[in-house]
Amino acid sequence: MKMQTYTEAYQELQSIVEDIENAEINIDDLEAQIKRASELLKICKDKLYKTEKSVLKDLEEIKSYEIDEIK
Repeated sequence: MKMQTYTEAYQELQSIVEDIENAEINIDDLEAQIKRASELLKICKDKLYKTEKSVLKDLEEIKSYEIDEIK
């Protein structure tokens, strides 16, 4: 199974939330949709966390970078 991108997971999560808010999910499917929403939230949170760590690492490297002077 292909890993979902953040955007794909977020869009699916939005769709589930809209369906719940509009009462478009029947009670028989509600539990499964809530579980799926939980999985999608975990995917999004994980991707955001990993991206934040990567960006902070890159910024730290840039901050500590020193230019070699030509002599």
